[in-house]
Amino acid sequence: MKYAITVCAVLLLTASATDMPWAPGTAQPITASPADVVQVASGYWASKVIGSPVYNESRDAIGTINDLIVSPKDNVTYAILSVGGFPGLGTHLIAVPFVRLQVAGTEMRLPGATRDSLKALPEFRYASP
Repeated sequence: MKYAITVCAVLLLTASATDMPWAPGTAQPITASPADVVQVASGYWASKVIGSPVYNESRDAIGTINDLIVSPKDNVTYAILSVGGFPGLGTHLIAVPFVRLQVAGTEMRLPGATRDSLKALPEFRYASP
């Protein structure tokens, strides 16, 4: 038998750090608050953003969005851009705060940037798991 699950609302779940860790089977105090589902639904999907080309204001292609990372320290989202070369070959990865990107129609833009200025930024490297 197949079951259909309908999501009626998106909930933001929070718990106090003093309440953790919980033993298995112990009730977990969680406070749920509804999110504005219309606003959330109109946001940028990571699956659609990753792989998008990035242009400057002159519409020069300056890189590609390789990944999105949310900083655990301050919850800031960073776009990891691949600059130069072919993907995976001779590319230079950099981290740019996602708020610096502008969406113009279906294009992602990074005003004031050039390939050379991005290549001059420190290279981003993933942390070891």
